Amino acid sequence: MNENEGNLTLHTDKYQINMMYAHWVHGTLNDRAVFEVYFRKLPFGNGYAVFAGLERLVRYIRELRFGEAEIAYLRTQEEGYREAFYEELRRFRFTGAIRAVPEGTVVFPNEPLVRVEARVFEAQLIETALLNFVNFQTLIATKASRIKQVAGDDILLEFGTRRAQEADAAVWGARAAYIAGFDATSNMRAGMLFGIPTKGTHAHAWVQGHENEEEAFRRYAEALPDQVTLLVDTYDTLRSGVPNAIRIGHLLERQGKRMNAIRLDSGDLAYLSQQARRQLDEAGLPYVKIVASNDLDENIIFNLKGQRARIDTWGVGTQLITGGDQPALGGVYKLVAREKDGGWEPVIKISGNPEKVSTPGFKDVYRMVSRDTGKAEGDYIALKDEDVVARGDKLKLFDPVHPYIFKEIERYDAIPLLRPIVEAGELVYELPGLDAIRSYHREQLGLFWPQYLRKLNPEAYRVNLSAAAWQLKMDLIQKYRPQP
Repeated sequence: MNENEGNLTLHTDKYQINMMYAHWVHGTLNDRAVFEVYFRKLPFGNGYAVFAGLERLVRYIRELRFGEAEIAYLRTQEEGYREAFYEELRRFRFTGAIRAVPEGTVVFPNEPLVRVEARVFEAQLIETALLNFVNFQTLIATKASRIKQVAGDDILLEFGTRRAQEADAAVWGARAAYIAGFDATSNMRAGMLFGIPTKGTHAHAWVQGHENEEEAFRRYAEALPDQVTLLVDTYDTLRSGVPNAIRIGHLLERQGKRMNAIRLDSGDLAYLSQQARRQLDEAGLPYVKIVASNDLDENIIFNLKGQRARIDTWGVGTQLITGGDQPALGGVYKLVAREKDGGWEPVIKISGNPEKVSTPGFKDVYRMVSRDTGKAEGDYIALKDEDVVARGDKLKLFDPVHPYIFKEIERYDAIPLLRPIVEAGELVYELPGLDAIRSYHREQLGLFWPQYLRKLNPEAYRVNLSAAAWQLKMDLIQKYRPQP
């Protein structure tokens, strides 16, 4: 293993290095640029997403260095970079500014989530890693929030490590799930790194490794008498597993202790949980909870609840940690302004796909909260030098695709979503603890009417451009559109 494997500086695409080199060759490496991160489409058919990945990004930015191992590798590339370029890389540090929405923020398509203002030499390098962190963790946090919406006050356990796409995905995915409302993880490394509560039971192998099921349960209870959750479906759930668990439950009672739960990992979970609950109650063990796993997601949990399953705790693995039915978020990193003649020149990307046309200009984004209802009316994207929000003027919120659809608001609080994270290369933001992020996420959900949050057919929440931002976009489209 390379001893420098932990250095993420080359966690980037080759074209980033090539563009950095081209800027260096032409002497434009110090020109400043503004890039924005956003996504175009909500995952899972959901009505919202949950931003995550900021802490990972901050760690990455603070550790960016081209060491000798990285430079030695670049020397092997067919491009044949000049030797003086490597000297520039040795001096490389991130000296720019980053603004981002806090982790746990409820976010929507086509609004800036991260804004990078830096030398183009720096801003270009970090694109790939930034998108990697934000796309994955936001996807998993959004999936976790969907599951939390249907699970209500039930306990949620993240069980996905063995199905995650490698080790980093497992630990950062567990963190993203915890942000959005999961209660614990099975991953011990995630517990150690982030302070997430850890939970676990035992495997079928424990039962198979004993002469019989009752002996296996008894020996497990002897080892961990205060943490007994028994997996009851190795052989026959209702005729063997639950009855043997009940015997152990009574044994623990005689010792002055209580069994925590049984776990179901296969079969008809609605029926089995109902019958198991009946057996436990009739045996005088109403306090014993029922944990369920087995490829669960929000749709299965929703349906099981509709069937009145008697499940208290849900262990969710594969469908959470991999994103299940949505393999990636699809966030992008687009140049929106470049330095020119001492100011900022807005730039645009035009595409044959209308949804891919970028919104130009150095911008801020606000959450417009009604003072009458305390609910969010829409998000408002304005050019950085506009003062209409600061003045508290009546605002016209219109759909940028269908501008004739609009509403006007007067009594509002405009909450800036982009917070200063890094200034002049230095961290200026105090990273909150996970419990604070979880609380903030719950507060965020409280800002929205239920129709925006529901699982099926959510109402579309409005992300609005200011009139000036919209006009700028129209002007640049006209400017760069091929003339007949």
